[in-house]
This record gives sequence, C-alpha cells and structure tokens, in this order.
Amino acid sequence: MNTFIEITGLNIELLIFLAIDITIAIILLGAMRFISGLSAKVNSTDELAKEDNFAFGISVAGSVAALGIVLTGAITGENAESYLMEIIGMASYGILGLILIKIGRIFHDRFALNKIDKNAEIKSRNIAVGIVDASGAIATAIVIRAVLLWVYGLDISTFTAIVAGFIVSQAMLVLVTRLKERQYAKNNQNHSMQSAFAEGHVALAIRYAGQAISTALAVTAASHFLTYSPDTLLVNLVGWLVFGMIMTLLVALLTSIAKRLVLMGINLVEEVDQQHNIGVASVEMAISISIALILTALMS
Repeated sequence: MNTFIEITGLNIELLIFLAIDITIAIILLGAMRFISGLSAKVNSTDELAKEDNFAFGISVAGSVAALGIVLTGAITGENAESYLMEIIGMASYGILGLILIKIGRIFHDRFALNKIDKNAEIKSRNIAVGIVDASGAIATAIVIRAVLLWVYGLDISTFTAIVAGFIVSQAMLVLVTRLKERQYAKNNQNHSMQSAFAEGHVALAIRYAGQAISTALAVTAASHFLTYSPDTLLVNLVGWLVFGMIMTLLVALLTSIAKRLVLMGINLVEEVDQQHNIGVASVEMAISISIALILTALMS
C-alpha cells in the first residue's frame, strides 16, 4: 500500500481536496437541472420523465455538459492553502460559471436567436431548437473554461477577466450566427435560418452546433499567446477579441476546404438545407469541431 502511495503521489490530504472538488461539482451539476426547469418555467421531472420531452432533455444535457466543462477549468490540480479556501474557490468558480451559462443563454436568445421564442419551442418539443440551445451553452462554457485556466488567483481582477471573456464569447457567437444566417438566406431564396429552426430543421441545427462549438474553440486559442496580468487586463481582453476573430475566420476557411474534400461530390445545400439530411449534417459538425481542435492544439 505504501509503495502504491509513493508511486501515485496520493495522500490523505490530496484525497480530501479531491473529495471536496467532486462533492461541489456533483451538487452544482444537480442544481443545473432544476435551474434549467425554473428558467424554462416547467417542472424538470415532469418534462423529462412524464412528458418525455426530448428537446428539453437535450437542452438540459447541454447545460449540464457546459457546467462540467467550466468546472474542469476550476479544478486546476493545484491545492488551495486550506480546505476552506478550496471550498470557497471551487464553489465560487462553479457558481460563477453556472450564472454565466444561464446569462449566456439569455444573451443568445435575445441577440443571436432573437426571432424565435426558445423556451416556447422547447416546450413544444422542438428538437432543433433544443440542439441549438445546448450548443450555445457548450460554446460559452468552452471559452469560460479557457479563461479560468488563463487567469490565476481569487480576486476582483480574476472575476473581471472571466466576465470579460464571457462577453467576448457571446459577441463571437452573435457574429457567427449573423454570418451563417446571411449564408443560409443566400442559398435558400432569403428563407430565414431562425425560421427553419422554429420549423424543426434538425439537420440545420446540427450543422449550427458544430459551427458554434468550433467558434468557441477558435476563440480559446488566444489564451496560448496572451499572458494574464491584472495590470494589462483591458489590452489582453481586446487581444482576445481580435485574435478570436482572426482564428474564427481561419477555422471557417480551413473547415470549408476540409468539407470539400471529405464530402466531395455531395451538394451540401441540397442535402442539408433542402433535404434535411442529418447524416451529412453530422459529418459537417464533426469536421468543423475537428478542424478547430486540431488548430487550437497546434497553437498551444
């Protein structure tokens, strides 16, 4: 047993810190389900188990996954000075992440998807809107996680940086949504992409999910080039925005090239936009996320 402890580096103190982090994480993940129900003004148990509302389930799954992603940024592997500070730090980051995810969904509803009533659509079992909602939450969480890993300490500057990173992520998501709306309208006789979501266009929602998540991954690449400093916080955050825009354009360009190669001979507008081909849309989503992951890995 002693040999095992020596090899792994485990000790009682470390196990207690791990237990604290896991306990807080599970409590927050459980809270997210009920908060999702409250924000949608429904009983989450009834919607999931009695009504079998798949759209609501997908939306909740996105929220839970998003919070899990944020919490991985809070768990850095470095123990705090005391158990109390570990509890305060983990709970603070976790609660802030939970709040920002919920605010992000409100922001996404009012500015990115401003032409549809998301909650009403999800209540009506619109799976497409559920997918879009989940992807927005996950995309927001990816950027928040990157900021959590970028900053250090537990003070006003830290929380300011986290909130500012959140604002950058929302701005990029709105920008990408508008660009994709224009592209969709151009390819489909000025038909609205948001109207297509409201009509239950699942294939289009899957494609959009890939675009949103790949955008978030592109924005996080800035954390590898900018050094966190409370004294130059504003400059760094402007750098995040500018670098994020450049990386988003680069990811979009490389993704377009990759799609032409991987899906050679397939008319994407016809298959996804017009024929609602979920299979092709899923491949598109995978390509978008893969290119973003590869590019961010190369940048790190």
